[in-house]
Amino acid sequence: MLRTHTCGELRISDIGKKVTLCGWVQGIRDLGHLIFIDLRDRYGITQIRITPSDQPELANYVKEISREFVIQVEGTVRERESKNSKNPTGEIEIFPGTIRILNSSKTPPFTIETETDGGEELRMKFRYLDLRRPPLQKNILLRHKTALETRKYLDSLGFLEIETPFLIKSTPEGARDFLVPSRLNPGTFYALPQSPQTFKQLLMVSGFDRYFQIVRCFRDEDLRADRQPEFTQIDCEMSFVQQEDVLQTFEGLVKHLFKNLLGKELPVFKRLSYAEAMEKYGTDKPDLRFGMPIVNLTSIVKNKDFKIFNEAEYVGGIVVEGGATYTRKQIDELTEFIKRPQIGGAGMVWVRFPSGEDPKSSVDKFYSKEDLMAWKNHTSAPDHSLLLIISGPKEKSLKVLSELRLEVGQRMGLRKADEFACLWITDFPLLEWNEADPNLPDSYRGRWVARHHPFTSPKNEDIPLLDTDPGKVRANAYDMVINGVEVGGGSIRIHDRNLQKKMFSVLGFSEEEAERQFGFLMNAFEYGAPPHGGIAFGFDRLCSLMGGQHSIRDFIAFPKNNAGRDLMIDSPSEVSEEQLKELNISLNLK
Repeated sequence: MLRTHTCGELRISDIGKKVTLCGWVQGIRDLGHLIFIDLRDRYGITQIRITPSDQPELANYVKEISREFVIQVEGTVRERESKNSKNPTGEIEIFPGTIRILNSSKTPPFTIETETDGGEELRMKFRYLDLRRPPLQKNILLRHKTALETRKYLDSLGFLEIETPFLIKSTPEGARDFLVPSRLNPGTFYALPQSPQTFKQLLMVSGFDRYFQIVRCFRDEDLRADRQPEFTQIDCEMSFVQQEDVLQTFEGLVKHLFKNLLGKELPVFKRLSYAEAMEKYGTDKPDLRFGMPIVNLTSIVKNKDFKIFNEAEYVGGIVVEGGATYTRKQIDELTEFIKRPQIGGAGMVWVRFPSGEDPKSSVDKFYSKEDLMAWKNHTSAPDHSLLLIISGPKEKSLKVLSELRLEVGQRMGLRKADEFACLWITDFPLLEWNEADPNLPDSYRGRWVARHHPFTSPKNEDIPLLDTDPGKVRANAYDMVINGVEVGGGSIRIHDRNLQKKMFSVLGFSEEEAERQFGFLMNAFEYGAPPHGGIAFGFDRLCSLMGGQHSIRDFIAFPKNNAGRDLMIDSPSEVSEEQLKELNISLNLK
């Protein structure tokens, strides 16, 4: 080894030791009578001290060294005169006997420090330099440990890690597939998996009753902070289980990760039905780090002279405790927030309930003091609070209230990154109505699509509704939500061939289409498929959430940008005509 210790390892107990360190030069401070070098590797930073009067040759040699040079230092550990309590190695420094340049470096395009001056695009282009920065190294280390602890926990419960193929069959459900042309089978294509769904179900048929895989998946969809075209899942499946078994097992996994990686003991996860979550929070992934539930005001605000409320399908509000001190400027800012195109609100009514004073509102000329006090009682609003009200179509109003609630919570400092509120959402609708492209033939316009995927089992008591009212069928499905982020989702699967055929029929598949797309799975069900269910966690999302950050990019070593490009290697890129010819592909782009 070229080193005896790392740059984050040495302590006061090591004083007097002869050591050899290797790393990158974080910085050099030449004070004339003393020269200090901060030497960095992924373990930490150690200070090197050179005295030019005693070490003239070494001091001369150091003049050739600059930031990010890779060097080797042999020397003795000494106690520092001026200690740095913020650095784990801050009580010691190295008095070098020799320093050797292992490799030189160009001046980096941005500072490689915790706080950098590099913009996101520049840092992605030079990702290998950005990954030298301590915050990113900390994130990648957390990702590594999360994977190790996941394997440890699942192995302890008898799960087997089994790999499934990357080159699979394209299916019509879900997001767009990434397609891979086959050279050996001209005119045909593989698809990269959006998930190993059908393969893990086949593994259950095969008798491997507990499967998991930390697996790469691919979806050709529009990107944002928590999405990438290639991402990682903790993919799991179990046989001979019901929903409660799956929830207990994987609530246990997340508790294990938080305890062993963050030192946090999570309480029992709350549970909400989909219907209750939508009614109280306007979303199926509510952030429960704070209260402020939505209250339905529709019945209590109508039949006055305020036309907007009278004509509205729905009127709802949120109570902001302590919000009576909000200024008109603050309220106007919230009104402008909900009017953003991505939120879609039209306006907002407000009511202040000051302590010991009459309520004040933006609709005083339409509602009496008694009316406003009835609203206060209906919403259980305490004194000194603020009631914010949205009206209109129910679905749209709930969405606006959900976003408003999150914005108010953010402004009040209630969404703390080091606090975690975990819950399960259950009883999702099995199906949702999808309006197809109007340019397609009539037979393709409008159909039911699976909210999760076509293998999700309906609730047993709702199966008869598949024939009469498919929109009311509830799924035997569940999502895990932490701090308003969906980190995992799954379901109990259909294991009966006849019920699966019924499901395909409701989804608009002809028998021929179902056979062509999923015949292999249907055939497998004829050979004794056990009851089974599972879940998949967004591994990147889970890591970023545990790391207290919103974007998953900084927890992926080499991510893509918002356009799905890798700026570092310039991908995707054109390929040669010879390669296209081998694949029997002709490009005629206009």
